[in-house]
Amino acid sequence: MKYFLRLGFVLLVITTVASGILAYINSLTEPIIKENQRKAKEEARMEVLPEAVSFDSISYLNEEVIYAGKNNEGKLAGYTFVASLYGYSSDVKTMVGVTPDFKVNKIKIIEQTETPGLGANCTKPEFQSLFEGKNETVMLVDKDGGEIVSITGATITTRTIANSIRTGLKFLRKIEVQSEPEEIHREEVTE
Repeated sequence: MKYFLRLGFVLLVITTVASGILAYINSLTEPIIKENQRKAKEEARMEVLPEAVSFDSISYLNEEVIYAGKNNEGKLAGYTFVASLYGYSSDVKTMVGVTPDFKVNKIKIIEQTETPGLGANCTKPEFQSLFEGKNETVMLVDKDGGEIVSITGATITTRTIANSIRTGLKFLRKIEVQSEPEEIHREEVTE
């Protein structure tokens, strides 16, 4: 019996030391990982809305910030947001650039762990270009009556990306429609 207690105690010491080392390494790497994720999002934001030189946060969508991009003259160049839904095996996060008239300028998949060779093909430029110029009314896969051609063998991933972008576009249009009457009202009051 003593032998088993001693083995249990040794195992407890080893797991405690290993857990402590892992916690320490995590505390060192977590800020670096977060900073790298922030930089990746910033680069993706510039890629999907290249006309913008500055970005102002205007709202939140699923704990992600929606940005309004401004050009060199300070005029609205468009919006960016991260669209996210659960795909076949995990969340698929997409950075979306939107023109001022609420059409997709460009998208970039920034995070996914879909099946290699199938759903992971969503990161290919030829797939991402299918979304350019589309608004929320046609942001459906072809099997659902929309204009987005599904990736062969990865309809779930394609549907996930299209649905998340459509949801984001609807939300963006809703917050912009709500803000327009206030701006019009302010203009009428000042004149």
